[in-house]
Amino acid sequence: MSTISRRIGSREFRAEFSDVVGHVAYGGERVALTRNGKVAAVLISSEDLETLERLEMAADVEAYRAAKAADDGGRVPLEDLDRELA
Repeated sequence: MSTISRRIGSREFRAEFSDVVGHVAYGGERVALTRNGKVAAVLISSEDLETLERLEMAADVEAYRAAKAADDGGRVPLEDLDRELA
């Protein structure tokens, strides 16, 4: 399921910049900007960005807590890690 409301080429976007930004900012649309027929970027509202950042922070906190809970206190000396990676 795609949440993209509209796809628009870079030339059309330049010509309709103000209108497109208004639809995104005030209408909550998500607009895919295309270049040569491929999606190059997606324009989203500041509210959508804030929501994504909150979700990302929550996922990071969850991952940190899981890693901390799984930490057995053992450490690998840097020399061992360097040797393993070489």
